[in-house]
Amino acid sequence: MVKGINQRISTIIEHFNFNNSEFADEIDVPRSSISHLISGRNKASLDFIIKVKARFPKLSWDWLINGEGEMFVEEKPKEKEEEKGTPTLPDLFAHIDDENFGVTEKEDTILSETPSEFPIAIQSQEETKIDDSQRLEIKENENNSQTIENQVSKIIKIVWFYDNGKFESFEP
Repeated sequence: MVKGINQRISTIIEHFNFNNSEFADEIDVPRSSISHLISGRNKASLDFIIKVKARFPKLSWDWLINGEGEMFVEEKPKEKEEEKGTPTLPDLFAHIDDENFGVTEKEDTILSETPSEFPIAIQSQEETKIDDSQRLEIKENENNSQTIENQVSKIIKIVWFYDNGKFESFEP
């Protein structure tokens, strides 16, 4: 059992006959990070371990992370996988004996089933329209009363502003 992650990284480098910079280039990390990991200055990050595993997929996760088990994942025999084959899914519609299966209803039967719903909906819309028109009349009356009030008001002061910064005020 290899003790630390830094020793396991060294083992991987030796196994694939890389030097530190070649290994860093292979897993796409800065070259200095390999020397820092091997010397024990830094610890391997999750991102680093994922990059190693992605580049060398036959490495065992248990060995890479914990140092347990074999370095490489054992390949399973392909014969067993071929024997299983692809499982067939059951046909969902094989057991349906209905003669009308797949036949759609005619539009006439659909309309005859729900004729009473339409007049109710139309009546409620008409009532809403009446309410809206009544509301508009009330708002118009309010606006008219406001304009009458504005006509009664008197001018208190008029101020003229000139572009040279001067102004004049007039009070009637």
